[in-house]
Amino acid sequence: MKKLLFILLINYTLFANSLPSSISTTVTSVSANNVQVDVTIPKGTSGIVIHNYGNNLSAITHILVSSGGKEATIHPYQDLGHEKLPNIKSDVIKGDKVIFGNFYDNLLIIAPNEEVYRKTKQGIKKSFVHPDIYAMDLIVHGEKEISLANLKAFAQRNQVGLVLIAIKDYIMVLDPISSEYLHKFPLTVKVDQTISPFYARFEQISNGVFGTESNQKFLDYYEGVNQIK
Repeated sequence: MKKLLFILLINYTLFANSLPSSISTTVTSVSANNVQVDVTIPKGTSGIVIHNYGNNLSAITHILVSSGGKEATIHPYQDLGHEKLPNIKSDVIKGDKVIFGNFYDNLLIIAPNEEVYRKTKQGIKKSFVHPDIYAMDLIVHGEKEISLANLKAFAQRNQVGLVLIAIKDYIMVLDPISSEYLHKFPLTVKVDQTISPFYARFEQISNGVFGTESNQKFLDYYEGVNQIK
Protein backbone atom coordinates (compact mmCIF):
# COMPACT_ATOMS: atom_id res chain seq x y z
CA MET A 1 0.00 0.00 0.00
CA LYS A 2 2.81 2.46 0.90
CA LYS A 3 4.55 1.67 -2.38
CA LEU A 4 1.32 2.33 -4.34
CA LEU A 5 0.79 5.66 -2.58
CA PHE A 6 4.40 6.61 -3.29
CA ILE A 7 3.99 5.81 -7.00
CA LEU A 8 0.76 7.83 -7.16
CA LEU A 9 2.49 10.76 -5.45
CA ILE A 10 5.31 10.64 -8.01
CA ASN A 11 2.77 10.53 -10.88
CA TYR A 12 0.88 13.58 -9.57
CA THR A 13 4.14 15.47 -9.03
CA LEU A 14 5.35 14.70 -12.56
CA PHE A 15 1.96 15.75 -13.93
CA ALA A 16 2.03 19.05 -12.02
CA ASN A 17 5.62 19.79 -13.09
CA SER A 18 4.93 18.94 -16.74
CA LEU A 19 2.12 21.42 -17.29
CA PRO A 20 2.92 24.15 -19.85
CA SER A 21 4.28 27.41 -18.49
CA SER A 22 4.66 30.92 -19.87
CA ILE A 23 7.47 31.81 -22.30
CA SER A 24 8.62 35.36 -23.05
CA THR A 25 10.09 36.11 -26.45
CA THR A 26 10.35 38.78 -29.15
CA VAL A 27 9.01 39.15 -32.68
CA THR A 28 11.91 38.88 -35.15
CA SER A 29 9.97 39.23 -38.42
CA VAL A 30 6.43 39.75 -39.72
CA SER A 31 4.87 38.51 -42.97
CA ALA A 32 1.13 39.07 -43.59
CA ASN A 33 -0.65 37.22 -40.76
CA ASN A 34 2.41 35.31 -39.61
CA VAL A 35 5.38 36.14 -37.41
CA GLN A 36 8.68 34.65 -36.45
CA VAL A 37 9.86 34.76 -32.82
CA ASP A 38 13.32 34.15 -31.41
CA VAL A 39 12.63 30.89 -29.51
CA THR A 40 10.87 27.63 -30.29
CA ILE A 41 7.28 27.50 -28.99
CA PRO A 42 5.14 24.33 -28.70
CA LYS A 43 2.43 24.13 -31.37
CA GLY A 44 -0.98 25.40 -30.21
CA THR A 45 0.38 27.66 -27.47
CA SER A 46 -1.39 31.03 -27.40
CA GLY A 47 0.08 34.29 -26.23
CA ILE A 48 -0.18 38.06 -26.28
CA VAL A 49 1.75 40.71 -28.21
CA ILE A 50 2.80 43.77 -26.21
CA HIS A 51 3.75 46.90 -28.14
CA ASN A 52 5.87 49.58 -26.51
CA TYR A 53 4.72 53.11 -27.45
CA GLY A 54 7.47 54.88 -25.50
CA ASN A 55 7.12 57.17 -22.50
CA ASN A 56 6.48 54.10 -20.33
CA LEU A 57 3.32 53.31 -22.32
CA SER A 58 2.64 49.81 -23.64
CA ALA A 59 -0.45 47.81 -24.58
CA ILE A 60 -1.58 44.37 -25.68
CA THR A 61 -2.36 44.56 -29.39
CA HIS A 62 -2.83 41.02 -30.70
CA ILE A 63 -3.01 37.31 -29.89
CA LEU A 64 -0.47 34.87 -31.33
CA VAL A 65 -0.94 31.13 -31.73
CA SER A 66 2.18 29.05 -32.28
CA SER A 67 2.31 26.99 -35.47
CA GLY A 68 5.26 25.08 -34.05
CA GLY A 69 8.93 25.94 -34.13
CA LYS A 70 9.48 29.69 -34.21
CA GLU A 71 6.39 30.52 -36.30
CA ALA A 72 3.03 31.85 -35.10
CA THR A 73 -0.18 33.25 -36.58
CA ILE A 74 -1.66 36.65 -35.68
CA HIS A 75 -5.20 36.97 -34.29
CA PRO A 76 -7.24 39.92 -32.98
CA TYR A 77 -7.04 40.68 -29.28
CA GLN A 78 -10.59 40.60 -27.88
CA ASP A 79 -10.09 40.30 -24.14
CA LEU A 80 -10.92 43.94 -23.38
CA GLY A 81 -14.62 43.30 -23.86
CA HIS A 82 -15.69 46.91 -23.28
CA GLU A 83 -17.01 49.04 -26.13
CA LYS A 84 -16.02 52.32 -24.45
CA LEU A 85 -12.34 51.41 -24.30
CA PRO A 86 -10.17 52.46 -27.26
CA ASN A 87 -9.67 49.97 -30.08
CA ILE A 88 -5.91 49.50 -30.45
CA LYS A 89 -5.06 49.22 -34.14
CA SER A 90 -1.27 48.96 -34.03
CA ASP A 91 0.25 46.37 -36.35
CA VAL A 92 2.56 43.69 -35.03
CA ILE A 93 6.12 44.78 -35.75
CA LYS A 94 9.64 43.46 -35.30
CA GLY A 95 10.76 43.94 -31.71
CA ASP A 96 7.32 43.60 -30.12
CA LYS A 97 7.37 41.59 -26.89
CA VAL A 98 5.39 38.33 -26.80
CA ILE A 99 4.30 36.34 -23.76
CA PHE A 100 3.10 32.87 -24.71
CA GLY A 101 0.98 31.19 -22.04
CA ASN A 102 0.38 34.51 -20.30
CA PHE A 103 -2.46 33.03 -18.21
CA TYR A 104 -1.14 29.46 -17.91
CA ASP A 105 -1.06 29.84 -14.12
CA ASN A 106 -4.89 30.05 -14.13
CA LEU A 107 -6.57 26.67 -14.62
CA LEU A 108 -10.07 25.24 -15.03
CA ILE A 109 -10.63 21.53 -14.37
CA ILE A 110 -13.41 19.58 -16.09
CA ALA A 111 -13.88 16.33 -14.16
CA PRO A 112 -16.54 13.62 -13.80
CA ASN A 113 -16.78 13.88 -10.00
CA GLU A 114 -15.31 15.55 -6.93
CA GLU A 115 -12.68 12.86 -6.31
CA VAL A 116 -11.19 13.19 -9.79
CA TYR A 117 -11.35 16.97 -9.46
CA ARG A 118 -9.42 16.89 -6.16
CA LYS A 119 -6.86 14.36 -7.42
CA THR A 120 -6.26 16.35 -10.61
CA LYS A 121 -5.79 19.54 -8.59
CA GLN A 122 -3.46 17.84 -6.10
CA GLY A 123 0.12 19.10 -6.16
CA ILE A 124 -0.50 21.81 -8.77
CA LYS A 125 0.71 25.13 -7.41
CA LYS A 126 -1.38 27.35 -9.64
CA SER A 127 -4.62 29.31 -9.37
CA PHE A 128 -7.91 27.59 -10.12
CA VAL A 129 -11.22 28.83 -11.43
CA HIS A 130 -13.83 26.56 -9.83
CA PRO A 131 -16.08 24.68 -12.28
CA ASP A 132 -19.07 26.20 -10.46
CA ILE A 133 -18.22 29.49 -12.19
CA TYR A 134 -18.06 27.83 -15.60
CA ALA A 135 -21.33 25.99 -14.86
CA MET A 136 -23.06 29.24 -13.97
CA ASP A 137 -21.60 30.90 -17.07
CA LEU A 138 -23.14 28.17 -19.24
CA ILE A 139 -26.50 28.64 -17.56
CA VAL A 140 -26.42 32.43 -17.88
CA HIS A 141 -25.65 32.17 -21.60
CA GLY A 142 -28.20 29.41 -22.25
CA GLU A 143 -25.61 26.73 -23.05
CA LYS A 144 -26.20 23.06 -22.24
CA GLU A 145 -23.00 21.46 -23.54
CA ILE A 146 -19.27 22.04 -23.26
CA SER A 147 -17.82 23.35 -26.50
CA LEU A 148 -14.55 24.85 -27.66
CA ALA A 149 -16.41 28.06 -28.41
CA ASN A 150 -17.90 28.53 -24.94
CA LEU A 151 -14.66 27.45 -23.27
CA LYS A 152 -12.82 30.13 -25.26
CA ALA A 153 -15.40 32.80 -24.41
CA PHE A 154 -15.32 31.81 -20.73
CA ALA A 155 -11.51 31.82 -20.71
CA GLN A 156 -11.40 35.31 -22.20
CA ARG A 157 -13.87 36.63 -19.63
CA ASN A 158 -12.12 34.97 -16.69
CA GLN A 159 -8.44 34.93 -17.72
CA VAL A 160 -8.25 31.12 -17.84
CA GLY A 161 -5.06 29.91 -19.50
CA LEU A 162 -5.45 26.12 -19.46
CA VAL A 163 -8.35 23.69 -19.18
CA LEU A 164 -7.65 20.21 -17.80
CA ILE A 165 -10.26 17.75 -19.07
CA ALA A 166 -10.53 14.24 -17.61
CA ILE A 167 -11.33 11.81 -20.44
CA LYS A 168 -11.51 8.20 -19.25
CA ASP A 169 -7.87 7.14 -18.80
CA TYR A 170 -6.32 10.53 -19.54
CA ILE A 171 -6.25 14.17 -18.55
CA MET A 172 -6.16 16.35 -21.66
CA VAL A 173 -4.54 19.79 -21.43
CA LEU A 174 -6.37 22.33 -23.59
CA ASP A 175 -5.36 25.87 -24.48
CA PRO A 176 -8.88 27.37 -24.71
CA ILE A 177 -7.75 30.40 -26.73
CA SER A 178 -6.16 28.38 -29.54
CA SER A 179 -8.60 25.45 -29.02
CA GLU A 180 -5.60 23.12 -29.28
CA TYR A 181 -4.75 20.20 -27.00
CA LEU A 182 -1.15 20.61 -25.82
CA HIS A 183 -0.58 17.46 -23.75
CA LYS A 184 -2.23 14.43 -22.24
CA PHE A 185 -1.38 12.61 -19.01
CA PRO A 186 -2.52 9.26 -17.59
CA LEU A 187 -5.45 9.47 -15.17
CA THR A 188 -4.64 7.19 -12.22
CA VAL A 189 -7.97 7.53 -10.41
CA LYS A 190 -10.61 4.85 -10.89
CA VAL A 191 -13.91 6.47 -11.85
CA ASP A 192 -17.11 4.71 -10.81
CA GLN A 193 -19.48 7.69 -10.58
CA THR A 194 -20.01 10.75 -12.77
CA ILE A 195 -21.87 14.02 -12.83
CA SER A 196 -23.17 15.25 -16.18
CA PRO A 197 -22.13 17.42 -17.95
CA PHE A 198 -19.23 17.76 -15.42
CA TYR A 199 -18.50 18.07 -11.70
CA ALA A 200 -19.93 21.23 -10.15
CA ARG A 201 -21.57 21.91 -6.80
CA PHE A 202 -25.08 22.16 -8.24
CA GLU A 203 -28.06 19.90 -7.75
CA GLN A 204 -30.69 19.79 -10.46
CA ILE A 205 -30.70 23.44 -11.47
CA SER A 206 -31.56 25.04 -14.79
CA ASN A 207 -34.09 22.38 -15.81
CA GLY A 208 -31.77 19.54 -14.92
CA VAL A 209 -28.75 20.55 -16.98
CA PHE A 210 -26.64 19.71 -13.94
CA GLY A 211 -27.50 16.60 -11.95
CA THR A 212 -26.16 14.57 -9.07
CA GLU A 213 -24.16 11.36 -9.37
CA SER A 214 -27.23 9.31 -8.43
CA ASN A 215 -29.50 10.49 -11.24
CA GLN A 216 -27.16 10.62 -14.23
CA LYS A 217 -26.04 7.82 -16.50
CA PHE A 218 -22.37 6.89 -16.20
CA LEU A 219 -21.64 7.44 -19.89
CA ASP A 220 -23.26 10.90 -20.13
CA TYR A 221 -20.14 12.67 -18.92
CA TYR A 222 -17.77 10.82 -21.25
CA GLU A 223 -20.03 11.22 -24.25
CA GLY A 224 -20.09 14.95 -23.52
CA VAL A 225 -16.34 15.52 -23.15
CA ASN A 226 -15.49 13.25 -26.09
CA GLN A 227 -17.67 15.41 -28.35
CA ILE A 228 -16.18 18.78 -27.42
CA LYS A 229 -15.75 20.66 -30.67
